[in-house]
Amino acid sequence: CLGLEDYRVLLSAEQVENFRRGNAVTQETHKRGVRGAYLANTSLNLSPGSSQHWQLVANLEQSQSQSVGLLQQLADPPALAAAIESSVASGSDALARILAAGDGFQITAEEVVSTHHYANVLFNILRGGIFDNQYLISSGDFTRHLQLFNQCVYESHKAMLEALPQQLDNTALLAKIKEQGDPQLERLTYEYLPITFGRRHGDPSRPWNQFAIKLTDGQGNRLLSYQGNWRDIFQNWEALLLSFPEFIENVIAKFVNASTADGYNPYRITNEGIDWEVEDPDDPWSYIGYWGDHQIIYLQKLLELSLQFHPQRLGELLGQPIFSYANVPYEIKPFDALLKDAKSTVVYNHGQATQIEQRVAESGADGRLVLNANGQVYQVNLLEKLLVPLLSKLGNLAVDGGIWLNTQRPEWNDANNALVGQGLSMVTLYYLRRYINFLQHLLATQPLETKLSGTVSQWLAETASTLKNMRAHLGDKPVSAEQRYQYLVELGQAASRYRQHIYQQEYFNGVVSQDISLITDMLDDALAAIDHSIRTNQRNDGLYHAYNLLVVKPAALEIDTLYPMLEGQVAALSSGAVTPSEAVSLLEALFESDIFRPDQNSFLLYPDRELPTFLQKNCVPAESVEALPLLAAMLAREDHRIIECDAAGTYRFNAEISNVGDLNALFTELEPVYDDAVQADREALCALYERVFNHKAFTGRSGGMFGFEGLGSIYWHMVSKLLLAVQENFFAARQQGAEEAILQQLATFYYQIREGIGFNKTPEEYGAFPTDPYSHTPAHIGAQQPGMTGQVKEEILSRFGELGIRVSDGAVRFDPSLLRACEFVSTAHPFRYLDVQGQWRDLTVPAPGLAFTWCQVPLVYQLDEFAEPAVSVHWDNDEEQVLPMLELPAEIAHHLFQRDGRIRQIGLVLNHHLLYPG
Repeated sequence: CLGLEDYRVLLSAEQVENFRRGNAVTQETHKRGVRGAYLANTSLNLSPGSSQHWQLVANLEQSQSQSVGLLQQLADPPALAAAIESSVASGSDALARILAAGDGFQITAEEVVSTHHYANVLFNILRGGIFDNQYLISSGDFTRHLQLFNQCVYESHKAMLEALPQQLDNTALLAKIKEQGDPQLERLTYEYLPITFGRRHGDPSRPWNQFAIKLTDGQGNRLLSYQGNWRDIFQNWEALLLSFPEFIENVIAKFVNASTADGYNPYRITNEGIDWEVEDPDDPWSYIGYWGDHQIIYLQKLLELSLQFHPQRLGELLGQPIFSYANVPYEIKPFDALLKDAKSTVVYNHGQATQIEQRVAESGADGRLVLNANGQVYQVNLLEKLLVPLLSKLGNLAVDGGIWLNTQRPEWNDANNALVGQGLSMVTLYYLRRYINFLQHLLATQPLETKLSGTVSQWLAETASTLKNMRAHLGDKPVSAEQRYQYLVELGQAASRYRQHIYQQEYFNGVVSQDISLITDMLDDALAAIDHSIRTNQRNDGLYHAYNLLVVKPAALEIDTLYPMLEGQVAALSSGAVTPSEAVSLLEALFESDIFRPDQNSFLLYPDRELPTFLQKNCVPAESVEALPLLAAMLAREDHRIIECDAAGTYRFNAEISNVGDLNALFTELEPVYDDAVQADREALCALYERVFNHKAFTGRSGGMFGFEGLGSIYWHMVSKLLLAVQENFFAARQQGAEEAILQQLATFYYQIREGIGFNKTPEEYGAFPTDPYSHTPAHIGAQQPGMTGQVKEEILSRFGELGIRVSDGAVRFDPSLLRACEFVSTAHPFRYLDVQGQWRDLTVPAPGLAFTWCQVPLVYQLDEFAEPAVSVHWDNDEEQVLPMLELPAEIAHHLFQRDGRIRQIGLVLNHHLLYPG
């Protein structure tokens, strides 16, 4: 404690009650057996207008040497106070530089909007990190990356690596690497990401999420590192790439190289490689399986960014064999086993896991990848990497129902984890439509032939055949349960045959030539099946189903529906299947639905509902009990292992039975006593049990809890996803030339949704600091879990959309039709920004105007009703170039994206008629 001349220190809270009552407290110098504290106590007399300042600092977990050093510092309080002040200033500047690099600073007349954007950028970086030092690569760190991943590749190119300059930009590095002619080296270079300042996202109550931001290693050297749950980190990188577009393809490479040969993704992504969940009987959190949630849409958004910023690069990568498969030691059971028990479908291959770790120890992190017969990483082209996850999803297609969730881990979020096994995801199907549509356009300009692994080519051919046959039988009505079963079996068996082949370590049967026409025909047929499914999943109230239930019967698959969910509406709006006028109707229905929560002017994940009370559950109809001789015989013997009768005369299943599996286990125990009665009543008793509990419709905590993403909860990430989806529909409608009335309705809905987000509320309404993003708001309490939400990513993207940033074919078009005039400052305002050379600079925002940075270049907008709209580019040689259209052609935008310092500032002159009139 510095700055107080006469104070007492309390080393525990034992005297706090004395302080509350106004009694004196006494100095404490030693306490034992109680929880420690450090509390300073003094009395101050302040005259009007005066102030007293002091500092209270805790240095925790100090070694003996550090403690002695601290004692010496305390011997000179003024010097220590100055050091603290300097450290705070230095840390504040360092944080400001990080936020400036991520384009976190904006100046508008609505300070709460700018502050909320700052908070979004801050938490997005905290979750995913930020690229270090523009596009400059440390050759030392890059070399360590190669050593860590593949010792053999490193040794082969050691001389070249040692000759590299200490720093070089990523474009020059990639060019140098390509000169070496080594596809393995090129793969490792593409997935290198110089990221810092991130920490793993996740619920801190879980044991694997004890995280910290590590900026230095054990020797105090600057550290570049990242780690994240796969399902979180790529979404944060998506928003980050808007400010660092030259790393888009690197992130795509990281994504696809981490995907498995059976079409899924591991659990964790770090700068040291991939990681997956391992079975541990002593850890209640451990559970193996693939998190399939949002795999397709995460990848799709990255691919769209690449095509927007770099229209040629994806096409160039499609045929290059520089991508890999993750070798996760999971094996999905054969298709027949999935049908038999869809909740137990993944086997952990312990022998393979041991072998993988041996390879890692011997040669590096590449040991976690699929190897070829020569012991090198098996590499394929990007097209194959894009096809395999698509084929894996189509291998679980229940037409008119969705994608079967059968990899043991939940879809989207573990709020719905009980859907695993019997759930069908329409959400994934909506996103598959967008993915397939993108691939169709991408392949339209590609050569007529490509290369694929032999086993993948066979899987493709079998899938294409089934889809072609399916398309021929699609009509205006839903397909029959028998047809649905037949198609799922054919698609599932094709995927199963492929999986069993690769699990047998037979590699991929070489590389074969593949006509692109087979791929494009398959995409066309898949799209027809998906569109048919989307049409049949629109509800009578105008909303769309999100998840359905699969009911397997002999040679038939029936579908039961669940309640509407906000996620289904977001995915449908994002699919591309909804026309502008249909989007308006959907949003009207959404605001009228039970999903809308008026008190927060926002949307629940799913409608709230009354749950049965404790005693209303597990009530078995007496007539059903009396109809089963086995139960009558057991009750006569007072054998209550299956059923009992309570004091009120109500029959109930034994509370020790958790599921039908427990019931089946009991039958084996009962057979020696009750003989044929067990076999005679087994099926009927199981059916009775399921009728009483209806487990197939149980979704998890979303259907039985009230905290987190439970009943009555707003999940803010999903609300911001809705916001972005409506914005996408607005700009798509403009591009399609929709009627002005439709555009106005979509824009109005956009701001209605935006007004429900926390930064528009008072602390009392929001239950927290309004400008900060929070995870969720339950019905009974305010916003919970600050910053732990993907909301930040969606709102960064939607904010740049509001500002009119549109990128296509490598060029920038400014379309501020969602920007409101109230954001323009009425008087001139200073704006401080950090240029790409790392210098703080100041400019004046004219009135009426606003300013923000993009790729760390300041953009200044000014309203002028008497001037023609125009863009002015201020170059580093003090020249100003005026462009008569609100566009930056690709040759100019290239300098912006490259962050090369050529462009100092961009100015826009706008008129009111270009802005949103609301």
